Parts: sequence; C-alpha cells; structure tokens
Amino acid sequence: MWLREELLKAIWHAFTALDVDHRGKVSKSQLKVLSYNLCTVMKIPHDPLTFEEHFKEDDKGPLSNEGYMPYLNRYILDKVQEDFDVLEFYRMCWTLCYKKNIHRHRLIISDADAFKVWCIFNFLSEDKYPLVIVFEEVEYFLRKLTEAMGIGWCEEKFTDYRMQHSAKSCLTVWELIELVGVIYFSNDVDRQILSMSINEVFSELILDILKQGYMMKKGHKRKNWMERWFVLRPTSLTYYVCEDLTEKKGDIVLDQSCCVESLLDKDGKKCLFIIKCLDKSFEISASDKKKKQEWIQAIQTCIQLLRLGLLSPHREARLRRRELRQKQQLDEQHLTERMKNLQAANEAKQRQLEDMRLKMEEAKAKAELEELRRKKKQSDLQDRYRLDLEREKMVRQEMEEQMAQKSSELDQYLQRVRELEDMYHRLQEALEDERQAKQDEEAMRKLQARLLEEEAAKRTELEQIYLKQQRTLTQTEAEKEELMAEQLAKERELQAASQQLDRLEKERQGALEQYQEVSRKLERAANKTKTWKDKVAKHEGLVRLIQPGRINSFTLLAVRVCRELTLTWHSVGQRSRNSVSLCGFRHSLHLFVLFGLGHKGAQRITNWGPASFTDIELELRKKSWQEKKNQGAPAE
Repeated sequence: MWLREELLKAIWHAFTALDVDHRGKVSKSQLKVLSYNLCTVMKIPHDPLTFEEHFKEDDKGPLSNEGYMPYLNRYILDKVQEDFDVLEFYRMCWTLCYKKNIHRHRLIISDADAFKVWCIFNFLSEDKYPLVIVFEEVEYFLRKLTEAMGIGWCEEKFTDYRMQHSAKSCLTVWELIELVGVIYFSNDVDRQILSMSINEVFSELILDILKQGYMMKKGHKRKNWMERWFVLRPTSLTYYVCEDLTEKKGDIVLDQSCCVESLLDKDGKKCLFIIKCLDKSFEISASDKKKKQEWIQAIQTCIQLLRLGLLSPHREARLRRRELRQKQQLDEQHLTERMKNLQAANEAKQRQLEDMRLKMEEAKAKAELEELRRKKKQSDLQDRYRLDLEREKMVRQEMEEQMAQKSSELDQYLQRVRELEDMYHRLQEALEDERQAKQDEEAMRKLQARLLEEEAAKRTELEQIYLKQQRTLTQTEAEKEELMAEQLAKERELQAASQQLDRLEKERQGALEQYQEVSRKLERAANKTKTWKDKVAKHEGLVRLIQPGRINSFTLLAVRVCRELTLTWHSVGQRSRNSVSLCGFRHSLHLFVLFGLGHKGAQRITNWGPASFTDIELELRKKSWQEKKNQGAPAE
C-alpha cells in the first residue's frame, strides 16, 4: 500500500500552491474543490455534507493546514485503497503547484521530466514541513542520474555548488528542479539522454521497477514460446507485449512461498529458469547467461525481502541513509558539546592563571614598597635595626621560595593548557581521518563495482573463447575424418600399385625366362651352324657341284633353319632383342644362304687346284670380318 507520508507530501504541495498570501491558510471553497479532486482521483466517495459539518465552526475566514489535516486523515487517507492510479494523483497535485513556481523558458527539460523530478523530490525529502531535501540525498539523486546517462560523477562540480549554498544545508523542490534543468546540466548535454535518464531513475525509485527487459515465456495452454517485455517490481513480475507498457498480458504475483530455479537447456531453448508459485509455474528463457543470472538474482532478492517483511529496496536504503544521517548528527552534537565543555574548562583555567598573575603582581608591588620602607628605615636606623635586617632577609628568602613555587605551579598550568590544545588538535585530526575513511570507503565501493563489471566482461569473453574452441574442435574432427578417408584411399591405391608391381614382377620373370629360352635356342642354333660349317668345309667339293636352280636336301634344311631363327627373333621382347648380337644373327643368315644355295659364277683356280671359296664368298667373308672389326673398336 502507498505510504501515507508520500501522499501527504504531494497534498502539501497542492495546499501550499493554493495559499496565495503565504499565511498558511486557504479558503474553504478551494479546499472543498481540492478534497473533491482528491476523492475522485483516489476513487473514494466524496460526501460534501461531511466537509460542511467538519468545518461548520470555521465559516468566518480561511482554513489553516492544522484545521484541514484532521479532515484529510479521517475522511480521505483512512479510506485509501490500492486500486487507484498514484501517478494520476501525483499529476493532479503537480498541476496545481508547478505553474506558479517554474520558469519553463529557462529549463532544458520538459514539463514531464520536471514532474518526474518533483516526484523524486517527494520520495527523497525529509518527513518535515516545509518539505526540503538535504544535500546528501541531492548527491544520491545526481549520482544515479549521471550513472544512467553514462557520464562520470564530477565531485568538484557538486562541491562547488554546495560551497556556493553553504549558508543552507538543504534545497526546496523548485531549487532541485532548477539545479537539474538549468545549473548542473548545461546546454551541451543531449536533452534526449537527460530525459531518458530521468525516466530511468523515476521508474526505479517511484514506480519500484527493479529490472525490465525482453525475454521468452512459455505458454500454459498451447505451450508455445512468445517474446514478452517483463517488468519486475517488489511484489510482482508483469509481462507486456512490448516495452511501451500499453498491452498487459499477465502478472506473476511473488510471495513468501515462491522460488526461482535454473533449468537445463531443452526444446532448442537456452538460458532457462523457472518461477514456482503455489498454483502455477512459469518457464522463461533469457537472451544469454548473464541476463539469466541477473534476473534470477533480482527475483530472489524480491522474494527474500517479502519473507523478511521489508519494504522495497529503495525505501529500505532511504531509511538506512536517514538513520545514518541522524546518527552522524547525534555524534556531531556530542562532539560539539564535548568541545564546548573543553573550551569552558580552558577558559576557567585561563581565568585562574590571570588571577594568579594579578596576585603575583600585587605581591611584587608590595615587596617593592616594603623594600623602600626598609631602605628608608635602614638609612635612618641602620645600626639600630641590624637584627631586623637579618629577619627581613629571611622573610625575603621565604618570599622567593613562594615565588618559585608559584612559578612552578604556573608552568604546570601552562603545560595543562598545552595538553588541552594538543587534545583539541587530535580531535580535529580524528574528524579529518573519519572523513577520509568515508571517502576511501566510497572509492572502494566504486572499485568493487568496476571489478564486478570487469569480471562480468571477462566471463563473457571466456564464454566466447569456449564457444570458439568448441567450433574449432568440431572442425578438427571433420578434418580428421577427411584425412582418414584420404589415408584409406591412398592405402587402397598403394595396395593396387603393389598388386600391379607383383604382376609386373611376374611378367618380368616370364620375360627373363623367355629370354633365357631364346638364348639357349640361339646357342643351339649357333652350335648347329658351326657344325654345318665344318660339314660344309669337309664336303665343299660336293657343295660346289650343286647346279644353280636345283634345290637339294641341304638347301631345304638351311631354309628351315632360317625360318626358325626369324620366328625366334620376332618372339623375343624388345629388351631381349637389344641384348642379342645382331651381327652374329646376320652372319648366321649369310652362311645359311651361302651354304644352302648354289652359285653361277666361275670357280677360282689356285696353285694347288680349285679354290675352296668363290669370289662372292670371299667378299662376304671380308665384309663380315670388317663389321666385327668395326664393332670391336667402339667396345675398346
């Protein structure tokens, strides 16, 4: 329920605006209209008779705030329910008071933004009338505003402004609006950014919007996932169609029995969590892991505050700041009283020392007077009062001892005064150390916030690196499978090449065996040729008697041998042909032709009778001998 103090602050502004003469009183007719408007906005039935009856004794003049307050509490505020629009209530009170106090041509913010600053002032102001806001709360508001704008907090600028207004320790609402709209933020500030920042702080402090953003929600009937704009408040999580908050789709009411838990990824959805209530459970999907953790933590904070029976976080923080300020004020009062007591004691000591100094001066004057009298008596009665002179010397010694004692006491008092001054300086140093400690604490808090942001950024970077490693591993597995397939194909090709090599080796062995067989046949043919040569040489006379044109059995044998040698020559391979002696093959053919065929030429006659060779045979033998000689020369 809306706090009565916050409603009273807005009504006080409206009442003050109606007080034209600034006497603290408003006419009865104006209060009647104000009461009617309040009842209309707050959805309370208005009874004019009750108003007339309550103020029947005050018909002679205007009514004061003290007279209107009992009626306001009894007939309006006691009947307030939670079903009225509080922003409309604030806007009605704002309409009554802002036109008389704001110079709109000077402001760089709109009327709507000024209204939001007015609401924030009512939230942060002290519960005392007339309403004011202390500089600590002004600093808190400006810090949140600059943080929302994304600019750094300028401590020197605020300190200068505070020093300029050092005569007072607080501001009114119109001074705060002027500070935000004219003084603190100059014309070079983007007005749209300033307006958005004021709206963000207004939503956070006044509307109690702790967090808002887009997420996916699973339906209860069709089980489909739809994107919704979620708005988290201390007691509920409301979701809309979009962020303009015009079309509301539902509420998730938070109470002490609710809980929020993280879920594993399923159905293609990631970053899931569930909100469990007594009657329903709501499954929600965030955009990333960071958003998911932030939403879970924010909802758990709301549930924990409900279990502890506390107000919203900002109201609790405001109460803590007020308690801290009250405690500091009490400490300052105690310190001031102590300093006053020390100062009073110091002044008393100073007075005592002054009295002692006067007494010493009087004693010294008396001593001098006595000395003059003594000298006078001594000049007159020197001989007569010799004993008196000795006694006077003793008195003088005693007086000097007393003077020394008084001097030591004076030194002690001065030492005490110096100790009191040292104590006063130490107290001042303690106060300075306390202020420095507060500044260090604030710096440490900023450092912790920055470290948390860096940690969140590093966590996001590590998640990206992890995803990149996953993709790299997947790509490596695919490349490994391709390499395995290529290796298998190469192994199959190697196996096929090995088989082909074995086949070629077998063919080579077969060719080598054929070559050896042909070599043996050639050797046998050469042996047969040599044998036939010998036979021909022995029976050369018989051979010469063979007539040309007639073929005998020897000629047929030679033809068959030549045919067999030719077939053998064509049957061997290319390598085998290169290795066979071509010259020997030709020579064998010529011999077979010579010995197997007759000749028509005349027979050569030597001294011993007919020659063994004809002229043609002799020429053939020369040619054979010359070819062998030519072949032997390159070999050498």
